[in-house]
Amino acid sequence: MNYSDTKIVALCGGIGGSKLALGLNNTLKQKNLSIITNTGDDFLYLGFYICPDIDTVIYTLAGVSNPKTGWGREDETWKTLDVLKELGADTWFKVGDKDLALHLFRSKETRNGELLTTITRKITKKFGLRTNILPMSNHTVQTVLKTEDGEISFQDYFVRKKCKPKVSKVIFKSKNPVATDAVKKALLDKNLNGVIFCPSNPFLSIDPILSIDGIRKLIENHNQPRVAISPIVGQKSIKGPTSKLMNEMGIEVSSVSIAKHYQGLIDGMIIDRSDEKEAEKITKLGIEVKLSKIIVNTKEEKMRLAEESVNFIKEIDS
Repeated sequence: MNYSDTKIVALCGGIGGSKLALGLNNTLKQKNLSIITNTGDDFLYLGFYICPDIDTVIYTLAGVSNPKTGWGREDETWKTLDVLKELGADTWFKVGDKDLALHLFRSKETRNGELLTTITRKITKKFGLRTNILPMSNHTVQTVLKTEDGEISFQDYFVRKKCKPKVSKVIFKSKNPVATDAVKKALLDKNLNGVIFCPSNPFLSIDPILSIDGIRKLIENHNQPRVAISPIVGQKSIKGPTSKLMNEMGIEVSSVSIAKHYQGLIDGMIIDRSDEKEAEKITKLGIEVKLSKIIVNTKEEKMRLAEESVNFIKEIDS
């Protein structure tokens, strides 16, 4: 199928979602792909402005990410972190030398008054990409988890505490964040064919994006098909703590639960073939279902899932 004129907006977090983002980036014309990326994980570390999900998406699409971890740069060195450790700095968050250079650049640009959208566009171009990688907002949105240890930030939970605390609620703290002009332009594009929810963690990666009222309303009222790829296979999360969070918050770990979570925001959902028994329940929610193999590792598998996602959008639209 020819995808040369196909325009897609994808909602994406970090490692889990970036696999599909890479498939879409290799399937569509880069200029026709806009990736609205979670910034709820962003934080200051040792004075550096770090955007983990944005950087993961950029590194993945540019082909320079660490293939073993899914985050950070390939062939990384750690000399700066080693010296910081010698100086007594708290080095709980691993930042390599190449990665640090990007954070230095972003921090400098921020101090000069540049918006995160503008900075991200500059970085994206420097990595040879024409893809529209869009921060969900230029305003600070902090993902906070209510746990048995009290409220903790996402990075404290995910990295420092290795997702161990029991979570009862996810909170997004911000001061009236608004969708950026670039995000609104992408979603309002009259030539847009559809919106894809990448299989990122719905609660920690996609919900921060949807917490921004302007974005949620635009997607709710969108007249083009909206498709989600389930992050659950066989009652387990494909990546990260999704299933752990669902269990702790009293949500059944299933693609049906994900469909209910996105109900009103999506028209279709791709679930794994092994979960075919859940299809009927999802269909009863008014959501069309497509079966596929949604655990993808190779470049070919990522492109295949991307093509299936786009084709599903076109099927719903026909």
